[in-house]
Amino acid sequence: MSDRIVTHRTEGLIPQVTTLEKAADGAMLYRSQAPLGPVFATTCAMLEHWAATTPDAVFIAGRSGPGWREVRYAEALEIVKAIAAGLAAHGLGPDKPVCALSGNGVDHGLLALACQWIGAPFSPVAEQYSLIPGAHHRLQHVLEMMKPGAVFVEDAGPYADALALPQLDGVEKIATDPAGTGATALADLMAKGDAARAADLHAQVGPDTLAKVLFTSGSSGAPKGVRTTQRMMCVNQAQIASVFPFLKAKPPKMLDWLPWNHVFGGSHNFNMLLANGGALYVDDGKPTPQLFARSLENLSMVQGSLSFNVPVAFARQVEALKADKALREKYFADLDLMLYAGASLPQEVWHALEDMAMEVRGTAPLMVSSWGMTETAPATLIVHEPIARSGIIGVPMPGVTVKLLPADDGRAELRCAGPNIMDGYFNDPLKTAETFDADGFLITGDAVRFVDDADPDRGLKFDGRISEDFKLLTGTWVHASKLRGAAHDALAPIAHDLVICGQDRNEIGALVFPAMPMDGAPDGNGALTGPELLAAVKAKLEALAQSATGSSTKVARVLVMEEPASLTEGEITAKGNLNPRKVQQVRKALVDRLYDDADPAVVRV
Repeated sequence: MSDRIVTHRTEGLIPQVTTLEKAADGAMLYRSQAPLGPVFATTCAMLEHWAATTPDAVFIAGRSGPGWREVRYAEALEIVKAIAAGLAAHGLGPDKPVCALSGNGVDHGLLALACQWIGAPFSPVAEQYSLIPGAHHRLQHVLEMMKPGAVFVEDAGPYADALALPQLDGVEKIATDPAGTGATALADLMAKGDAARAADLHAQVGPDTLAKVLFTSGSSGAPKGVRTTQRMMCVNQAQIASVFPFLKAKPPKMLDWLPWNHVFGGSHNFNMLLANGGALYVDDGKPTPQLFARSLENLSMVQGSLSFNVPVAFARQVEALKADKALREKYFADLDLMLYAGASLPQEVWHALEDMAMEVRGTAPLMVSSWGMTETAPATLIVHEPIARSGIIGVPMPGVTVKLLPADDGRAELRCAGPNIMDGYFNDPLKTAETFDADGFLITGDAVRFVDDADPDRGLKFDGRISEDFKLLTGTWVHASKLRGAAHDALAPIAHDLVICGQDRNEIGALVFPAMPMDGAPDGNGALTGPELLAAVKAKLEALAQSATGSSTKVARVLVMEEPASLTEGEITAKGNLNPRKVQQVRKALVDRLYDDADPAVVRV
């Protein structure tokens, strides 16, 4: 809207000032001029610092009955030392990793730090791999790669089948609540520790110690284990604080559900609160129909200065905030920063958040995005100035060099190097060698372009995955991930997600996964049909076609899926993202139907 007036937070920001130079091979090297601030040596040095500085401040909290179990910094340090001593007594250390099979929780977080205290590589595994029998093969793959000396779950009952897998024969099982499974109770582990051995192991932990192994979603094969060192995590927090110094000026507070097996929740968010003496309240809800009410209940109890989320969750949150004035006022009252990642935030959601913040307090928090990967710890590009729209991923972090390889279409392939970048995949030298170019830059596979070609300080915007691009039969390139975002917005609220198809075809098509129960009827062969549904899809598809510039940007046909994407089939990753390649493999018959002009379920324009 042209008459919208929005004022964003600007105090405590470092200006975006960059350099851009051309290398001999034609690539552009892009860097920030912001200085990098002090770096902690290890994550446990962060914990020790705040235990001494603000011992009574809340570090981590989780729901406990009607209230919260709040663990303060001094108490957290003592618990971490006790768990570390217990792990040491069971022989855990640099050569014997620990895997966590259950999701986020207070004990899970303290155990992770205890592993990092003694240098035992810690690997949080997507809880779905254990809870869904059809996904056990993915858990088995992780266990075979990690060969853990111990595994942890909070409540062992739901994980009994996973704990009985043959890959865990002879492996120490630890649980907050053993639930009759024979696992060692965490309290018993803490009571029978070897403090001397733990101290010896702790003395050997430094910046280059392997702290975590995070597994990628496996979108192009089996999940890969990303080696994450202490240096990577600690430098990344120093980089973030260097451009957001307000994090140091006031201890941050956040309610967060994002899963710790993923780098956004488990490294970016968890460590941000720890590095800055903040308070992390673990949201045991999720942005799903079954659990979103729990998130709203938690949000009514705890409001923070930071709100980080994925676009689909922000969209759900917007509707709830619009409907609840009291919750809206609580949510925005002390909010300094909103950050989304994982996909582009729809502009209408962006505007709604701004408008509600302006209504509540007359200004909007800083609203930004960032870019990173599991391999980059993760934040490598970030916006640190007020902007008016989504889709911008910012400028390089201090200490990072971004290499841009220009393409003929105005985009550039993004590669990066810096102290927050991994040195390789866990026990996979071949995949590691494929992932770095001759100059040591990580090959990301992502495409970007400048927001303003004449002003690099305004940063970059994401422009698709090069690896997902394909050609039509005409030889025309289709930038699939970019087109997917536009089609998703255009097909809202019908589409929860979709897959762009069309390689070696004459036209672009899409398999659409509906966002809610539809009035359409299953046709018995995997698709939804019915006159009302098809008419609604056709109207939206025709509107989208009006903005197309040619065959490479026109979605010409759609088929609405009856069944949701399957985690067990690999169609959906542990992060909840669609795996387009796998969807088209599993649903090959439906892709063929999509291109059958006589099929009555296919919507065409």
